[in-house]
Amino acid sequence: MAGRVIAHIDMDAFYVSVELRRRPELRGRPVIVAGSGPRSVVTTASYEARRFGVGSAMPAARARRLCPDGVYLTPDFEYYRQASAEVMSLVRGCAESVEVIGLDEAYLDLTGMPAPRAEMRRLAIAIQRETALHCSIGIGPNKLVAKVASEAEKPRGFVVLTRQQARERFADEPCGLIPGIGPKTGQRLRELGIETLGALSTAPQGLLEQRFGPRHGADLRRRSMFEDDSPVTSLRKVVSESRETTFDHDVTDGAVLESVLGRLATGLCEALVRQRRCGRTVSIKVRLDDFSTHTRSRTLPEPVAALDRVLPVALDLLRRFDARRPVRLLGVRVAGLQEAVSTAEPQLALAL
Repeated sequence: MAGRVIAHIDMDAFYVSVELRRRPELRGRPVIVAGSGPRSVVTTASYEARRFGVGSAMPAARARRLCPDGVYLTPDFEYYRQASAEVMSLVRGCAESVEVIGLDEAYLDLTGMPAPRAEMRRLAIAIQRETALHCSIGIGPNKLVAKVASEAEKPRGFVVLTRQQARERFADEPCGLIPGIGPKTGQRLRELGIETLGALSTAPQGLLEQRFGPRHGADLRRRSMFEDDSPVTSLRKVVSESRETTFDHDVTDGAVLESVLGRLATGLCEALVRQRRCGRTVSIKVRLDDFSTHTRSRTLPEPVAALDRVLPVALDLLRRFDARRPVRLLGVRVAGLQEAVSTAEPQLALAL
């Protein structure tokens, strides 16, 4: 779409930055937000910690080996949600169409705004002044350019690019720079001798379609040229809610699994009732010690949200699954969500 102006705002090391608001004495030190269990992963790391090679989604045990003198903090997601609400309130005040992605990033449609760059600079200053947090901002003709631009000069970056400028600037970057091109796709591209975005943009269309199929092959080529016509959507339809946990040690005891499932279902149902939502499909997710993942679902005649309706179904699904190997991860989900007609459905505390 010609004439579009899209901005992407991405908070810098968000969880760590929020922690530093209440613990300013840690500024300048390598700070890592991660769980304490043996299988926990890094949520985010300060830029000081990243110099040691610590990164998001890295196993916490490896992070501790790379940065043994770092400060490790347990995630406090309730606090992060509160901070996110502060930031997004300011963001929503800048444009009519704002698409919030998670807690720490958002797209804004600035099309038709008289001075979009100046407005985004004012927003960055307002966020710093009002929340004591910093952000990076990318501006471009579409969401893809804006997203990649916002990550180009972190922290506190401010990058404005046309589509052609993005192609030229990132031509020598690996294909994985583009959202939607993950490690597996990147490996398959390398097997074809395609290492960079520039090479992908000039690769024969027939070769890409032969390897990835007509639809995916065409999409890869389009993304490599920073073509994107997806809209900024203010409303994101959430169709399911779930809770899951990865055990510190594999579990074989069925009673323990049922107890944990009860705890997960309790948190899930409390959230559904609080949000005034309910759904007809109850599912469980079981990951075994061999990393195979299994799901079991049941669709009910009417939507449910209360614990005394969700948990018996989830427990029955778990018992029927009858895991023959140790369990690494367990989860429960309610899908097909809709607005609840009434929130008077009882929340029974079931004893397991």
